[in-house]
Amino acid sequence: MTRFLIVPQWQGSPAPRAMLLVDGANAIAGDLPRKDTVTLDVPLEAGESLTTGVRRLSSLLRVRELVHEAGADEPTVVIGGDCSVSAAALSALDTTDVAVLWCDAHPDLHDPSSSPSGAFSGMALRAILGEGEAQLALAPGIARERVITLGARSIDDAEQPELDRLTSLSVDDALDPAAVAAAIRATGASRVWVHIDVDVLDPADFVGVSEPAPFGMSAADLIAVIKRVREDLPLAGATIAGFAPRSADAAVQDLGSILRLIGAVA
Repeated sequence: MTRFLIVPQWQGSPAPRAMLLVDGANAIAGDLPRKDTVTLDVPLEAGESLTTGVRRLSSLLRVRELVHEAGADEPTVVIGGDCSVSAAALSALDTTDVAVLWCDAHPDLHDPSSSPSGAFSGMALRAILGEGEAQLALAPGIARERVITLGARSIDDAEQPELDRLTSLSVDDALDPAAVAAAIRATGASRVWVHIDVDVLDPADFVGVSEPAPFGMSAADLIAVIKRVREDLPLAGATIAGFAPRSADAAVQDLGSILRLIGAVA
């Protein structure tokens, strides 16, 4: 049985209207089975940087504590909030045999010294690799050989050298699910965590994101990839994050795609 963990964290986002991520998480939660769903009491306050280069660090640390208390010892689908909730979830998991498929328009490979915003969502994958702000980085981090990005197309110059050190698959590569599955098999992992920031989808098909990036993939193509990957490896868990609807009516337009993605990972 899949468990759903709702983490309505907004503090990792650089968006001016980051609180919309709380509304997005709550909208998704309303369509999930109540008996299998746990919602974390994420603090609403911004928090302090604590003299680091990460904005709102104190609140991010509190959310990570809450995720650890909730546990990750069973298949869990984490619903954000901003996409850095994946770092909290993976830090609560034994990742020695886990590969990460990072489906995101942004590679999120900044560290505090390179980030233009200081927002942790732009540093999340770097933290999963065990680098960046020590209070948020995984220890040990997941080896680069077990991390694959899919659909990254909004890449800052400072991120490119780090992205070049990973297996990076394009939106076009998603049209060949078997090739994506082969790349994950090649990592030697026995389980996979699938991270989905919904901005990986094309904004023509999916509206509710803070920073749309053109020329994304369709939900159908991403679902086909996930299904093919799961034929080879079981999921260690998954994240669906980044949903920021402008209104309740706008949320309804996108929930169909989100629920199909949830069906693919659950």
